Amino acid sequence: MEREVTGGQEVLTPRIGAEQVRQAAEVLRKYRLGKQSLDRRIIDNEQFWKLRHWEQMEKSGEGGNPQDVRPASGWLVNCILSKHADAMDSYPEPTVLPREPGDRKEAEVLTRVLPVILKNNRFKRAYSQAWWNKLKSGCAVYGVFWDGGKLHGLGDIDIRSMDVLNLFWEPGVQSIQESEHFFSTELTPNRRLEEQYPQLAGKLGRSGGQVSRYLYDDKVDTSEQSLVVDWYYHTVEQGRRVLQYCKFVGENVLYATENDPEMAGKGWYDHGQYPFVFDVLFPEEGTPCGYGYVDLCKSAQKQIDLMNQAILKNTLASATPRFFVRSDGAVNENEYADWTRPFVHTNGNLGADSIAPIRVPALDSVYVAVLQNKIAEMKETAGNRDVMGGGTAGGVTAATAIAALQEAGGKLSRNMIDDGYEAFAEVLTLCIELVRQFYDMPRQFRLLGKKGVEFASFDNRSLRPRALLMGGYRVPEFDLEVSAQNETPYKTMEYNQLALQLFQMGFFRSDMAEQALRCLELMEFKNKDALTEVIREGQKETKQRAWLTEALRRTVAMLDKVQGSHLAEALERELADTVGSGPAGGAERVQIRKSDAVAQQRARTQQAVRPR
Repeated sequence: MEREVTGGQEVLTPRIGAEQVRQAAEVLRKYRLGKQSLDRRIIDNEQFWKLRHWEQMEKSGEGGNPQDVRPASGWLVNCILSKHADAMDSYPEPTVLPREPGDRKEAEVLTRVLPVILKNNRFKRAYSQAWWNKLKSGCAVYGVFWDGGKLHGLGDIDIRSMDVLNLFWEPGVQSIQESEHFFSTELTPNRRLEEQYPQLAGKLGRSGGQVSRYLYDDKVDTSEQSLVVDWYYHTVEQGRRVLQYCKFVGENVLYATENDPEMAGKGWYDHGQYPFVFDVLFPEEGTPCGYGYVDLCKSAQKQIDLMNQAILKNTLASATPRFFVRSDGAVNENEYADWTRPFVHTNGNLGADSIAPIRVPALDSVYVAVLQNKIAEMKETAGNRDVMGGGTAGGVTAATAIAALQEAGGKLSRNMIDDGYEAFAEVLTLCIELVRQFYDMPRQFRLLGKKGVEFASFDNRSLRPRALLMGGYRVPEFDLEVSAQNETPYKTMEYNQLALQLFQMGFFRSDMAEQALRCLELMEFKNKDALTEVIREGQKETKQRAWLTEALRRTVAMLDKVQGSHLAEALERELADTVGSGPAGGAERVQIRKSDAVAQQRARTQQAVRPR
């Protein structure tokens, strides 16, 4: 709000009014014009994904005769399905690491709280949708917001997968954080807007501003909808870059942080960044978006379907008998074409040239070979070889050889998924900043930990800036380590077999703890830190038990001297019985449990590959 003196009286006028909204709408129009090429490409890619690419080819003059058969093979779709399955098999799980020793407790709590926040947001669904968008159009966008209406007004984090068609930024920037303005738009029914904002009654007409839309199968009517714009921009307040926010429809301001005295100085979010994270598949220069597998393989898909069309036309022509008939041949054509009639009537003499079959040249095998080569080219280009889907080349039968081929062939997917983890880490960073800003009231979380289910209370007191003895403040900062949450039965079996091998080699024996720890320093596998901690705890307990046993022996010996008893002999017999009977019986029980576990794992693996 700004103060103005009118007629000797001080009047507060909003900083963001109709004039500022008109200027923002003009900026939005320029951004939309600069993004038209990207929007057209995304819409075209969506048609390829829906196997409607013949319609797109017809628009560009590549469709040929519309009466011909138009086969739409799914090689490109199969590539995207395979890549999406790889991404979901490697669903990420975060680990928060402290940057300073004093923040270890907060990092441990955040490591357990963040997965609960993600689960409450149904993030796996948003993650899946983002990967569909990323594979099809080359870019996925996550929106990380604070929704004050969640939890009955308490508020919580809201994570969504955004549609790139509804987002606009400054053309030519590589990162959206470099854009001067950022817009997120949404078409909303007028009735809903008037219910939520009564001041809009009578001010909303038919849809004015337009955004690019997909080619829906349904008829979508937007005549009674209005374009609601979320406008993000930055200002400088006391030398600090502040994120400002304005929501408007038409020329009507619904909310603006600069019009709110409490928010004008600190901005919409304390982290000061646009609350959007772009996850790019194949990056391009000069744009925060990239291109996807549809862009990479659509040319090969077109050529495959065109060759399929030509082969099918030749096949149909060869399989459908056709004949040359002389106009004076005097043959009843209807009876001749009807294969159910044994007699065909003629008039006059029937000559050899009265009717003759049309012969279609046989298709040479080289054309089928060209088609197969084009399919192989697409597989190689997309890294979607047969081995990734479980198939193998001729002669490869050994399980280790198949596993080696799959491991080598999966490097493209691993690289692609690793890039996605970087975007996931950015999403979690924004989540931590929102927790730091808004979690003022304690919240209850049901946490799954080493001790089972726990209920814990959590707020942002430990994340706030801390005063230093020498003056100033320190804000707790954290690093994020993202790993794959593997869910395949083969990975689980691999980890279980490793644990059994370590057990058989004596890694859990207390007398071999030092050797086991030195060996673990040279190894690398999942949950290595947890295993190291278990061995150290076992070593510590063994040392404590030995110290207590020795102390008990000294105490009993002193008691025997004083009272003349023979408790020391009884104690030694008891200790000997414990040491002698414990390991043997325990080893037998462990061997039985181990055999049962292996048998159960084999049964589970067999069930996993059986059709249901």
